[in-house]
Amino acid sequence: MNTPLSWIKEMVPELDCSPAEYMDAMTLSGTKAESVEYFDENLDKIIVGKINKLEQHPDADKLVICQVQVDEAGKEVQIVTGAPNVFEGAVVPVVLDGGKVACDHSGNRTAGGFEIKAGKLRGVDSYGMMCSIDELGRDKTYYPEADEEGLYIFNKIEGGSELKLGSDALEALGLRDALVEYEVTSNRVDCFGIEGIAREAAATFRKEFKPPVIKETGNSEKAEDYISVEIKDNDLCKRFVARVVKNVKIAPSPLWMQRRLSSVGIRPINNIVDITNYVMTEMSQPMHAYDLSTIEDRKIIVERAAKGEKFTTLDGEERELDDTVLLIKDGKKAVGIAGIMGGENSKINDNLNTVLLEAACFDGTNIRLSSKKVGLRTDASGKFEKGLHPNTALLAMNRACQLIEEIGAGEVVGGVVDVYPVKEGDRTVEFDLDACNRLLGTDISREEAAEYFKRLEIKINDDGKTVTVPYFRQDLLRNADIAEELARFFGYDKIPTTLPSGESTAGGETLQMEIEGKARALAEQFGFCEGMTFSFESPKVFEKLLLPEDAKERETIKIMNPLGEDYSIMRTQIVNGMLTSLGTNSARRNKNVRLYEISNIYLAKKLPLEDYPEEKKQFCLGMYGEGDFFVLKGVVEEFLYKVGMKKLPSYKAQAGKTFLHPGRQADIIYDGEPVGYLGEVHPLVQETYGISERAYIANIDLSKICEKADFSVKYEGIAKFPSVVRDISLIMSKSLTAGEIEEVIRTNGGNILESLGLFDIYEGERIGADKKSMAYSITFRNKEKTLEDAEITAVMENILKGLEHIGAVLRS
Repeated sequence: MNTPLSWIKEMVPELDCSPAEYMDAMTLSGTKAESVEYFDENLDKIIVGKINKLEQHPDADKLVICQVQVDEAGKEVQIVTGAPNVFEGAVVPVVLDGGKVACDHSGNRTAGGFEIKAGKLRGVDSYGMMCSIDELGRDKTYYPEADEEGLYIFNKIEGGSELKLGSDALEALGLRDALVEYEVTSNRVDCFGIEGIAREAAATFRKEFKPPVIKETGNSEKAEDYISVEIKDNDLCKRFVARVVKNVKIAPSPLWMQRRLSSVGIRPINNIVDITNYVMTEMSQPMHAYDLSTIEDRKIIVERAAKGEKFTTLDGEERELDDTVLLIKDGKKAVGIAGIMGGENSKINDNLNTVLLEAACFDGTNIRLSSKKVGLRTDASGKFEKGLHPNTALLAMNRACQLIEEIGAGEVVGGVVDVYPVKEGDRTVEFDLDACNRLLGTDISREEAAEYFKRLEIKINDDGKTVTVPYFRQDLLRNADIAEELARFFGYDKIPTTLPSGESTAGGETLQMEIEGKARALAEQFGFCEGMTFSFESPKVFEKLLLPEDAKERETIKIMNPLGEDYSIMRTQIVNGMLTSLGTNSARRNKNVRLYEISNIYLAKKLPLEDYPEEKKQFCLGMYGEGDFFVLKGVVEEFLYKVGMKKLPSYKAQAGKTFLHPGRQADIIYDGEPVGYLGEVHPLVQETYGISERAYIANIDLSKICEKADFSVKYEGIAKFPSVVRDISLIMSKSLTAGEIEEVIRTNGGNILESLGLFDIYEGERIGADKKSMAYSITFRNKEKTLEDAEITAVMENILKGLEHIGAVLRS
């Protein structure tokens, strides 16, 4: 945001400070002034002069000798010039001997400018220089009345011929000014206009704020006889104000308006367009002007575009829209994209007679998204997307109509068409001065607070616990915001240094963080190195993992703006990244590789996506080289034990993972619920990923572990009574698993079963080709007394009966 200091001082007339003082004070009060451009930089000793007499130079056809009057007393100096537009009686800017200009005759600039000294030109004395607009550091954008070549002639502007000779030419040209650039935060939408900055300046310097007085305008006719307005999408358009101007006279806008627009980087076009831009700059309210003769049925309708609808904007570009973009339409066609740009079919031209003016309030979020979709960002969209208040629309409209009448650009029709479906009243905000002082570490009294609020146009209500904030301060929503206002005008530099107060609380990790820490520590203890892979994947990974077409993992979230096809979806499994990493290490001939990763997978609740996806944290282990299925199984069981899951997990063979070996995979079951899986990588998948050796994968769903983990510690005393150990050797079918055997033993072991362990497996011809022998050591203990043989025998009989039931018998 840029503002000329002169424009600010017009609204704060008592403001009397240098640009440097202004910038410092504004920055300290919260409106950060970034930089300043001095219009009179490198300009010195430049006065108003008048050419009284011209003579041809005796030795140069293109030079003339001028006698220039430089004060009211009649003093003249002789100046030689080659300017083609000089004439007797011309009033011009004159730089005297020892003065400075911004550039030389060739337009070259240098730091510090160019000093002008008395000298001779082709043998004739010259005691100064008459200036062109370039030599004053400006161009025709700022001074359109200036000649393309030659001197700047004051006679071409109103009152130029009557300027006091010898007076400050820079003052007459409006160059005793400075352009201040601010860094305005997006929540301060009021400060994206001159009025907002001027309000801040008035509050900062404790001066009276005097905005332009908006006078009633319009003839005896009624605007509703010319135009009607209907808003069909109230959620996207809060207010729409329309007025009509007839007998329009398209012409250049006044010089003062052109210079002000140019100073903030807006190119003057014509009086009507310039007024809409001027009001937008002044009040931060975009406006638009339509040729009323192009508005079919004299009707304006505000509604969403049709999907795929095409519209040509003022810049001549055809743009494709969708049903989220808001359009301004007449009775038969679209005439503008709301809040962004008008249409080529209703633009202002030099032959129009009647203008329809629009000032509206559109939804900021929708304007920002629409601007991105149509690929067009304008000054208007930049302001709308920050969220304007509906009240500004009518004020800006009446201000524009007032300017039209003042400069004679047309005849304003009386009345206004104002569609405001849901009126927004004053906002009341909680106010607790004690809480504000505690937050700031200050001791601001209620009287001081009231004085600050008066400068900010904030009213303390009778209850003393709330304040009413002005409509233009949409950033004030809660007590903390009010505290910030107090801090700004109390002075950030005056806030004392204090120690923090309040209750101290013990910090700590969340349960999930603690579990992840245990997982990392354990994995690294067993020689696993951490890997990190992308959450973005390619749809091709499903074929690599041999997943069927109906696999749940294929229900992926597609990325709207992917880096490429290989990164176009969010992953629904973590295995691809692990196998890719193992394959990379194998290709580089790294031996005995062990990797782990803790990352999220992203599961859509519904497709197409309507809500945030479910993010599930996974703990994946992968390895090849030393170790096998059972080594990995041991790491998994140790992890479960470390996170307080004291029961041994069980395993269900045939986990149904297509990327794992069909005979060497299992689900990990805890408390009857699967919490992960492990197994050997399928040979075809192993080959696809370029892994040269048998590889093993384990994956644990940490979201389920969080539900079952228990880090509480319960003390148990040292056993006082001896244990009894019984060994049994069983013969069974090879199809029976150790997990099934151990489950039966635990189920039938009762309260005195302390532990069991497998210590031998035998397969051979002596017991049959389809049989195997498994030997277990079972430990019993009673914590309250010494065990008797009868107790142990009864429990052993129950265990053996249970084993016989599943086909395991004592080996003879």
